[in-house]
Amino acid sequence: MLEAASRELVRNGPELVLDLGAGTGALAEAVLLADGGVTVELIDVDPEMLAQARARLAGFTERARFSGISFLGPLPSCDGASASLSLHHIRALDAKRSLYRRIYEALKPGGTFVNADAAVPSEPSAREEVLRQWVEHMVSCGIGKSEGYEHLERWGEEDTYFPLEDELKAVEAAGFVADCVWRLGPIAVVVGRKPA
Repeated sequence: MLEAASRELVRNGPELVLDLGAGTGALAEAVLLADGGVTVELIDVDPEMLAQARARLAGFTERARFSGISFLGPLPSCDGASASLSLHHIRALDAKRSLYRRIYEALKPGGTFVNADAAVPSEPSAREEVLRQWVEHMVSCGIGKSEGYEHLERWGEEDTYFPLEDELKAVEAAGFVADCVWRLGPIAVVVGRKPA
């Protein structure tokens, strides 16, 4: 997922990429490694997450910037914007559409937006199958099956996973040319390209 997302972000040689809800900096690290000239601004309201990201990116002091602000506020002008496993915290599709419009406005012409996150079908049997695959992945990482389903239940209290079709339509509604460039089970990498 990180490889697919970073590849799309650096395709046009960006100078500045925003990492929205950057967490521990995993995606930022992948972008910095993929392009030796890019600067990544990590945006996250959680000081503990930014501290972990600072430690992870200590070798990129000249090209990694850290902002303890919300990605729901004003965004600086940039060449690329990304999010990895963070936008599922936005509970309403209208709020997501609004964020996508603000990202579109912050991007320079020809800029790229990448969202790597869960996209779960709304149809019940397809949704069950995708969630089963997710739990199987957790089991392969050493988590018990019942514990995996408990994780999904707990996460469901604060996370919202929209169907991939809804995500693509929301990105397109903001003005982007949208595409899903990678998918594995519940995780998809959606790309929005702003026309040059």
